[in-house]
Amino acid sequence: MQPGRARTITLSVLGLLGALLLGSALLLQRADWNHARPWLNEKLSLALQRPVAIRGDLSLSWTLAAGTAAQRSWRDYLPQVRLLAHDLHLGNPAGMVAAGELASIERVLVDLELLPLLQHRLAIPLLRFTGPQVQLLRQADGSSNWQVATARAAGAWTLELRTLELSAANIQLRDAVQQIDIMARVNPLEADPRYGIGWELQGQWNGQPVRGSGKAGAVLGLQQQTRPYPLQAQLAVGGSQIALLGTLTRPASLTSLDLQLTLSGPSMARLYGLTGVLLPETPAFTTSGHLHGELGSQASHWQYQRFTGRVGDSDLAGSLDYRYGTALPRPRLTGTIQSSLLRLNDLAPLIGADSNRSKQARGVTPDQPDNKVLPVEAFHQVRWTALDAEVRYRAARIIRDGGLSIARLDTLIRLRDGVLQLAPLQFDIAGGSFLATLQLDGSGKQLPATIAATLQANARHLRLNQLFPRLSTMQASVGELNAELALQARGNSIATLLGSADGALRSVVTQGSVSKLLLEEMGLNLGSVVLTKLVGDKPVQLHCMLGDFSVTQGLLQTRIWAADTNEARIDASGSVNLRNEQLNLTLRPQSKGLRIFSLRAPIYLRGSFKQPAVSVDQGVLALRAGGALALASVAPVAALLPLISSGGAEGNDCAALLAAGNGGKQHRQDKVR
Repeated sequence: MQPGRARTITLSVLGLLGALLLGSALLLQRADWNHARPWLNEKLSLALQRPVAIRGDLSLSWTLAAGTAAQRSWRDYLPQVRLLAHDLHLGNPAGMVAAGELASIERVLVDLELLPLLQHRLAIPLLRFTGPQVQLLRQADGSSNWQVATARAAGAWTLELRTLELSAANIQLRDAVQQIDIMARVNPLEADPRYGIGWELQGQWNGQPVRGSGKAGAVLGLQQQTRPYPLQAQLAVGGSQIALLGTLTRPASLTSLDLQLTLSGPSMARLYGLTGVLLPETPAFTTSGHLHGELGSQASHWQYQRFTGRVGDSDLAGSLDYRYGTALPRPRLTGTIQSSLLRLNDLAPLIGADSNRSKQARGVTPDQPDNKVLPVEAFHQVRWTALDAEVRYRAARIIRDGGLSIARLDTLIRLRDGVLQLAPLQFDIAGGSFLATLQLDGSGKQLPATIAATLQANARHLRLNQLFPRLSTMQASVGELNAELALQARGNSIATLLGSADGALRSVVTQGSVSKLLLEEMGLNLGSVVLTKLVGDKPVQLHCMLGDFSVTQGLLQTRIWAADTNEARIDASGSVNLRNEQLNLTLRPQSKGLRIFSLRAPIYLRGSFKQPAVSVDQGVLALRAGGALALASVAPVAALLPLISSGGAEGNDCAALLAAGNGGKQHRQDKVR
């Protein structure tokens, strides 16, 4: 073929193609595409699996893919169809009964690729909504009107959306699963270099009022994995405040969040309705850290990393890991938390031991009776089966307002199938150590609405002069305290648990000084009154003090209680009723000389924990009857021997006191026979 003829044919073909493209462009511009609305409505309804209707004008035009030449493939040079539809309506999925439709939109701009249509794919590089009114619904069974099933029948159409743009909008969310009913208003932001839209919302979340505002990107690149979508928000839910700043890092799947999160509120327990994560009752708190979330249909994973904060007057730091999904029987929380300084008062809300004013501040109805000392606030054990947890907690130093200092607290908190364990709970205190295991079974498998509790604890070598370092009179004391405690109980509060407790309490104190000031420092104001009755307002040198108590259904009964001082021996008998908070104790002093005549009179402790009464019997008959009150039953001497031997050489005084008391008691019993 001659070169000239070939050139002519080529030019003719190109001209024909150009004419066809031009004709197609003119046809798209001039044709009345409203006649194609029924066909397009049908295809969109098949792809979205819900009714779709374009009720306003419909027009089509040609366009090219956006982006630079370096970003384009050969497909991007193919013309795309731009569809502009007015008054578009999306209904709810089949079978969902709702008062309104999913969405109505003033105007929709859609860029559509042509080649994917041959494969029954609606490939949409750009979808732009103007003036949408959206109602998102999720029913109690978990079904929602925004989900699109992934499985499809043969010949069905699929949707592939790459970029979403949103202008002013009203969005309502009603979620029966999370108990959410909120309305959000979205508005475009002019000349904002990072965010394109701003939003405000208000409504209800789990029965609590919620208000919030924030910003987000105007363009959501659903197919651009490397272009994070910016987010910024402030929320107030009940009394809790939430602030977040970060990005949606994988917009294509809407499943990955990377945020700086700040939380604050009256109590961590108030976050349960918002997050579904079981946290303890606390004083007012604030915390800030890095939150990373991976969400999926089968499993989700949240990490709150390197957070710091305060709870009351105590500091807090650490990292937590939260997972939930179909492979787990229930959500799981793990991690580590540490405090440099923890105040004991900040632990009071854990057991409901804070004041009624504090309860009101953390959103709990005050229920502590004025005549009761033991906390009656019920535990929320019905939530314990909603979460499994394993969190290590460490505190470098714990202080009480009176000056008591505890060091190196270390415990592992486990919650599994409704059973809460602190095992072990250990810390250093006053030159000695404290070790305990605590289990609270709130699973409800045995008795609903109650907790089965067990506690094993022992204290070893607690030095008296370190227990109360602020007392100058104690600096020369070298005595120490050893103690053991074993209890089993059932109830739903501290008061009901102690009121049903069974077990034993044993203690031995060797050497040291006892004074009114010391007892007041310990918080034992009743003891300071008793001591004043015995010896007046002066210190007493203590050689040994023994205590062995049985606990049966909340009744603490003395098996032996004896104290040997430089001036007298003091025996006690009676009971402490933890169920009704009543005292019934008698102290019988035996003077070692004639210097303190008042020590020959028994002292009675009666009344309630809230209003105890101390009286002295000066009568001769009371003195004679006093001998029958001391050591009323045979004491298990062997049970106290390990505590006495723990005191080393200082335990010699206690061994002598125990032997004398037991022998004297046996002599009296033989005399009665």
